[in-house]
Amino acid sequence: MSYRRLLRERRGLLGIAFLAVFSGNLGQSFFVGLFQRPLTQHLEIGAGTFGTLYSLVSLVAGFIVLRLGPSLDWVPPRRFALAVLIGLIAGVLLMTLSPWLVAAVLGLGLVRLCGQGLMVHLGFTLAGREFGDQRGQAVGVASLGMPLGEILLTPLVALLVVWLGWREAWWLLALVLIVVWLSLMARISWPTAPQSPTDDIGTPAVRPLRDARFWRLLPLLMVLPVTMTGIFLYQAQMTDDLGAAAATYALALAGKGVARLPGALMGGHWVDRLGGRRLGRWYQLPFALALVTALAMGGDIAIWALMLGGGLVVGMQEPVANSLLVSLWGSEHLGRARAALSASIVFATGLSPAVFGILLDVGTDFAILLGGMLALLVGSWLLAQGTLAEVLRQPSPAKRPRLS
Repeated sequence: MSYRRLLRERRGLLGIAFLAVFSGNLGQSFFVGLFQRPLTQHLEIGAGTFGTLYSLVSLVAGFIVLRLGPSLDWVPPRRFALAVLIGLIAGVLLMTLSPWLVAAVLGLGLVRLCGQGLMVHLGFTLAGREFGDQRGQAVGVASLGMPLGEILLTPLVALLVVWLGWREAWWLLALVLIVVWLSLMARISWPTAPQSPTDDIGTPAVRPLRDARFWRLLPLLMVLPVTMTGIFLYQAQMTDDLGAAAATYALALAGKGVARLPGALMGGHWVDRLGGRRLGRWYQLPFALALVTALAMGGDIAIWALMLGGGLVVGMQEPVANSLLVSLWGSEHLGRARAALSASIVFATGLSPAVFGILLDVGTDFAILLGGMLALLVGSWLLAQGTLAEVLRQPSPAKRPRLS
């Protein structure tokens, strides 16, 4: 099935998955960072305190995703989406209106939990579970919500803050999301949950965190988010150490967002054509080549290589990861498997800034950090080969979706 036919025949459900991932941008670091200065002024705290609180609520959100994410296997998706939307809007109101620090930080935590955490979890779980042999393309389309959010929301927020104010910008975007979500809930036929609530009572049948296959695969799926988080937060040190211009980073960052679009579409197509189990062995190759190029060349070329290679692989990762999780545990358990993966990545990206910062503080050159990331990538690839080989030998346990 081509993308055109998929969009024509399943556009309603694809729209839900895409909107969920796009809505998650309100809780992403790049978006919250656009309001960092007015938020710190509103809360009357310093930038360092804000960063500490932000890391803390992110780690707590990761634990909560681990607990709530599996419920998407038995809670009707429409009800799940409504609950997450209410939590997201409540977080926005608390964060922007409350004069008390504790309540405002609770609001920030809700925005991170319901935005970056549960909204994205909802979108990718539906795309990976409800499209059968076309799940790769469906996840690819849904994942476009992230780069499009980065491309569109950054200039839009800049205009809204100047025109209306920072609080009003949050409120207007939240209002638009409410209108669009309520329209989808009323007009589109939603799928049912694959399990009943009693299926997971007692000991769950699927427990990825107690499965050695998950731990062998996890480093391969975490190395890119961990590396890119460090690059984003410490881009000034990176450009200085690599001898690149600051303006180059700004242009290359936009290029990364653009590179994610073909990465997601090609990754989705290749997953459906070749299988995520085969593509999982090689999809990190562009980023490995980017790291080698950055270490060998330095300068502006290094920045462009990292951003473009990272963008391509970030786009491909979600279709590949979803396909591997379904191959290992089946589409009916994708909510639990994705929750374990999402929580693990949140923990890792929450801790990576501290690790990068400590190493930079003791005088480590950024090129050495990139060399460490390359070594981590190679090591994680070798570690994952046992799981990938096992998956290749077994038939996929995925269920065909129920059309609704």
